[in-house]
Amino acid sequence: MVDSKNSWKAWLYLAPALVLLLVFTVWPIVNTLRMAFLEDYSGLMEKGGAVFNFGIGNFLKVIQYQRFLNCLKTTALLCVLTVPVSTVLALLISVALNSIKGLQKVLQTIFFLPYVTNSIAIGMVFAAMFNIVGSFLGSENELIVTAGIINNVIEFFGGSHVNWINVGSTYAANIFVMVVYIVWKALPFKILILLGGLQSINKQYYDAAKVDGTSKSRILTRITVPLLSPMIAYVVITSFINGFKEYTSIVGIFGENMGPADDKGRLNTMVGFIYDALSSNNQGRASAAALILFAIILVVTLINLQVSKKRVHY
Repeated sequence: MVDSKNSWKAWLYLAPALVLLLVFTVWPIVNTLRMAFLEDYSGLMEKGGAVFNFGIGNFLKVIQYQRFLNCLKTTALLCVLTVPVSTVLALLISVALNSIKGLQKVLQTIFFLPYVTNSIAIGMVFAAMFNIVGSFLGSENELIVTAGIINNVIEFFGGSHVNWINVGSTYAANIFVMVVYIVWKALPFKILILLGGLQSINKQYYDAAKVDGTSKSRILTRITVPLLSPMIAYVVITSFINGFKEYTSIVGIFGENMGPADDKGRLNTMVGFIYDALSSNNQGRASAAALILFAIILVVTLINLQVSKKRVHY
C-alpha cells in the first residue's frame, strides 16, 4: 500500500498515462455518444453555426439504409464462416505441433509469420494469386491471359479457371476468397493461444489414456478439448469481436472499391460503412453506426459468455 501522505507521488507518476487515456480514449467515446444523438450532425455545419436537434434520427436512418443492411449481412456472413473454420483448424494444427518435438520451434515461427506481416501487403499477394490478368503482346497484339496461381493449380488438375475477384465474378466467389484469406490470417494468433494451453495440460491425463488404450480421436474429444475449453472460449469470443471489425482484409484484396470494379461496395463491412460516413462528413450517422456495431458485438459476446459457462471446464 502507498502511504496516504505520499499518494500524490503515485498520481504524479500515473498522470501522463491518465492524460493520454482521457484524451484518446474517454473523450472520443463521450464525443461519439454526443454526435450519435444529434440528428444529421456534421462537424463542418457545426462550425458554421448550425444547431442540431437531440434525438434518435441518426439510428433510424442508419437502420433504414439498404447499404447498411448489406454491410451487416456481409460482416455477419464472414464471421459465421470464418470463426468456426479457423478455430477448428487452429486446434488441429496446435495438437499436431504439440506432438512434434524436433522442428516445433521452427514450425511455430513459420505459422506465426502472417500475424506480424502487414494485412494490406498480404491481401495484395492473395489478390495476385486469385487474379486474372490479360495483356496484349506480340506483333499481332495478341491477348495473353494469366489466370493466376490458384487457377493454374485448378487447371493442372483438369478443372477450368474461375473468376474469383475480377469483373463479372459472383458474390459467392468473392466471399470464398475472403474466407480463405481471413482464416489464413487468423490462424497464427489462435495457434499461439491454443498451443500455450496445450503445453500447460498435465501429461498424466495422456499417460493414463495410453495405458487404457484410448484412441487418438477419443483423447482429442474427451481430454484435450475439455481441458482446453477455456482457451477455446477465449479464442472464439475474440474471433467474433475481430470478425465484426473486419475491414483491412477486403481493402487488401479489392482496394477501396470494397468489391469488383463492376459492383463497388459489394463486400463492404460495417466498419467500412462507418469510414464512408466519416469521409462524407456525416459524423452523426457514423457515430450511430459505431454504437450499433458496439451493441451487436456486446450482444454476441454476452451470448458467447453465457454458452461458455455451460461448456467450459475450469
